[in-house]
Amino acid sequence: MQEFDLIHRYFDWPATHRAVSLAVGDDAAILTPPPGEQLVVATDMLVAGRHFPDATAADAIAHKALAVNLSDLAAMGATPLGFTLSLGLPETDSAWLESFSTGLRAAADRWGCDLVGGDTVRAPQLTLSITAFGSIARGTAIRRDGARAGDRLAVTGTVGDAALGLVVALQPDQVPSGLNDADRAYLLDRLDRPEPRLAAGQALCGQAAGLDISDGLLQDLGHLLDASGLSAEIDLDAVPLSPAARRWLDARPADIDRVLGGGDDYELLLALPPGLALEPAWDLTVIGRLDEAGPVGTVRERAGRPLPGRRGYNHFREEGA
Repeated sequence: MQEFDLIHRYFDWPATHRAVSLAVGDDAAILTPPPGEQLVVATDMLVAGRHFPDATAADAIAHKALAVNLSDLAAMGATPLGFTLSLGLPETDSAWLESFSTGLRAAADRWGCDLVGGDTVRAPQLTLSITAFGSIARGTAIRRDGARAGDRLAVTGTVGDAALGLVVALQPDQVPSGLNDADRAYLLDRLDRPEPRLAAGQALCGQAAGLDISDGLLQDLGHLLDASGLSAEIDLDAVPLSPAARRWLDARPADIDRVLGGGDDYELLLALPPGLALEPAWDLTVIGRLDEAGPVGTVRERAGRPLPGRRGYNHFREEGA
């Protein structure tokens, strides 16, 4: 299949978002944010065998590729407008491309954003990069440097599921024997199909500081603290876990390291003013408080328990470090 036939067949969709004036088919796309709003841009690259197991289904790869970028928009409080896709393929497999395209379009329709352009090339291994565009009312973005001493520290959803799901996918012999098939399927789904917390981010823009959790709760908390010049106290017992993760930790408590440091959660970690009422729809759990009691970037456990040594994912960490 020729490159332009591939693009036309699988990725030339009509644009539906009012902010998109020109999409796939020209030298560049044209987007116009709503009046009074700023453009927000996020980019993430995914490589087979690094960001997802080689055996991951094509539609799940498409879902995750878009979701992780929209999670960055959610972390800023932005509303998605559109995205570009750059796709490096080792071969042109029609069945794989059909599944990938169907999954990507379903995700784009679900989250209200248009594919507006991109590129396709032959590559040694499957590689894809999405750049997502969103908009937000001027001056209201959720930033890492806006936290204040006394703010509550809260997280959406549950953490650690994707890190445990990776074990299910790649090291099934390491899964606790008591974990049932439904739990395993749930953890795999959390790895393959993260949910960007767009509604919570949009509701809290102008009222919070924070970021999304991509590299592990503790590591990303460190980024928030460094940017805001603060330290934190957290309560490990308050960290929200799914029933599947709780059953896993009941069987293997030492895997708390994976849960807090494994990454791929794509939940929001937010610093919230003490007086802000929390809406149930935001699915937030308070896990601690920010302060100036210790050196910038330090994290203490409320009851004095030691925190896990593994703090998060790092692409360039040396072997054994």
